[in-house]
Amino acid sequence: MRLETQAIHSGFDADPATRALAVPIHQTAAYAFESADHAAALFDLEVEGFRYSRISNPTVDVLEKRVAAMEGGVGALATGSGQAALYYAVSCVADHGGNIVSTPQLYGTTHTLFAYVLPRQGIEVRFAEDASPEAIEKLIDRNTRAVFSETVGNPAGNICDIGALAEVAHRNGVPLIVDNTVASPVLLRPIEHGADVVVHSLTKFMGGHGTTLGGIIVDGGRFPWGEQAERFPQFNLPDESYHGLVYREHFGERAYIARCRSVFQRTMGAVLAPMSAFLLIQGIETVALRVERHVENGRKVADFLRAHPLVEWINYAGHADSPHYALAQKYLGGRATSLMTFGVKGGMEAGKLFYDRLNLIKRVVNIGDVKSLACHPASTTHRQMPPDVQLKAGVRPETIRLSIGIEHIDDILADLDQALAATAVAASAVAAE
Repeated sequence: MRLETQAIHSGFDADPATRALAVPIHQTAAYAFESADHAAALFDLEVEGFRYSRISNPTVDVLEKRVAAMEGGVGALATGSGQAALYYAVSCVADHGGNIVSTPQLYGTTHTLFAYVLPRQGIEVRFAEDASPEAIEKLIDRNTRAVFSETVGNPAGNICDIGALAEVAHRNGVPLIVDNTVASPVLLRPIEHGADVVVHSLTKFMGGHGTTLGGIIVDGGRFPWGEQAERFPQFNLPDESYHGLVYREHFGERAYIARCRSVFQRTMGAVLAPMSAFLLIQGIETVALRVERHVENGRKVADFLRAHPLVEWINYAGHADSPHYALAQKYLGGRATSLMTFGVKGGMEAGKLFYDRLNLIKRVVNIGDVKSLACHPASTTHRQMPPDVQLKAGVRPETIRLSIGIEHIDDILADLDQALAATAVAASAVAAE
């Protein structure tokens, strides 16, 4: 099936009990066992099935299968938020004494996890000078457990050379983990370019309506854990908590995602609720159509801002003079995402004036909604970062991040135009004083 069809059909045909065509909401905590032996087999991971909704749930299972199919993976694990998915994804490969090498252009909370939380758990995160493969490779050593990047940086808008990063990671015996939230599988399927693990905040473009938190980890199933047994003993040696089960031997290509579920979801419990899974499934059914409009509107907004005399600069990968234009052609098929940043002439104060005068476009710290959204990262998502680290992440003091929605383009442009005009009037009044 093509992606548009997968988004509607993968993981579910009809309910076997009722023949209902919509995915049922299995609002249950537990599941009845046929016998003591059946329960034991489930808990020993000897048979497939449901035992407790902290570990798996039929509604969530459909969501996992659907996103895995869309990304071209062998399996997936849904979590209560994108941040939980990211934490599980890196913790599954790195433990005390290990390190992760990351590109510097990161979402603010991801940076907090990497810079402050993981190091207190004995996991070092090394931030490369830039997103180039050369900068990444310089930091890899025998204790490195993964390379990490966002496929499209939030809010930097940079596009990483996934194929080149995968080559560097694999040459050094580690997997490439990527966050594909901004691009979504509609624009980019990183596993096809060599990525080993894909993470999403389903809250964003996949869900698409700003109603439901959720995250997911997709396992590409290609990384050779057995060839790196010394670096990754957790996949190759018996797990005492599961009666000596060896993940690589028992699960084969699904060893990574099985360990994410069995070790991290089971014990830490960042569970996605069945109702949330149902709502996210509804959003995913239309993601391909929505992204088409997002992309179309985003291009028109970027062209409008580029031509506006009050705009100092704009960062949009769809413009031919963008440093990310060539990678947008290579990885996104020339379809730049609807996420962009720009600066109003007059610096930070002018930017804040503009931000405060938006009407249709909402001032929030979300992206990927059907509604057009705006954010001032230096005041919100990246506020905890030192100024020099903000700059490396693509955040200037005046930066405005836009996530362009699917409203009529004339209404979006009208709101931007009136906000820029109001900013100019306010700035003139201040100057006259």
